[in-house]
Amino acid sequence: MNKINLKERFYRDIIESSGLKNYTVKIQETDLLVLSEKNLSKEIKEEVVKQRDIIKDYIRKNPEFLTSFSPLACKNKNEIIRIMCLSGEMTETGPMASVAGAIAEIIGKNVFKEKGDFFIENGGDIYARVKNDFTAGIYAGSSPFSMKIGIRLNGRAMPYGIATSSGTVGHSFSYGNADAVTVISKSAAFSDGAATHFGNLVKGKIEQQFFEKELQKFPFIEAILIIKGTEMFLWGDMELVYF
Repeated sequence: MNKINLKERFYRDIIESSGLKNYTVKIQETDLLVLSEKNLSKEIKEEVVKQRDIIKDYIRKNPEFLTSFSPLACKNKNEIIRIMCLSGEMTETGPMASVAGAIAEIIGKNVFKEKGDFFIENGGDIYARVKNDFTAGIYAGSSPFSMKIGIRLNGRAMPYGIATSSGTVGHSFSYGNADAVTVISKSAAFSDGAATHFGNLVKGKIEQQFFEKELQKFPFIEAILIIKGTEMFLWGDMELVYF
């Protein structure tokens, strides 16, 4: 079993990678942790620069892409722009809500393609295809659940997209005050946008019926975990483990 503890950036010091190469790639704000069968840092760096340039160029021509908290209709041939805009439409968020997940996902698709195990983390958002089971510990700020629980995921051929949003940890903007909202789907970009959406909705007591009804709008979500203080909401195909 691979064990991956997500505690802001500290967890990078306690990776158990089961034989996979463990390395980082950092280009300005993009700071990736990568586990893969071969060290492909050169190829990943080139892809990160390419995708960042695409995003920056699009923002220069369309400044609202950077600032909008609402979905935008985007007509663009570049996959990363299209996936960020589609994620915004599907999750009722602005396109930049999905940027970290989208970068991880595009790198996974373009660099690793259809072969080999890989794990890419970008600011807590993950795109991974691994044959072994692995566990991701959840960092939830001051919640008593923080780093005391994790989610156990089965190895599979289809990549996982795993994203966590917080209204109390980090610098990302949120309308809500969840300590952690973790979403699992087949797309890191869609999980990223959905984690932001559901994080925006957590303002008072976690109402199970409200969130179950809201989830009906998001058929692509495989599982979700919401933590606020001593409260927890768990839905979907997700196994909790306790450390």
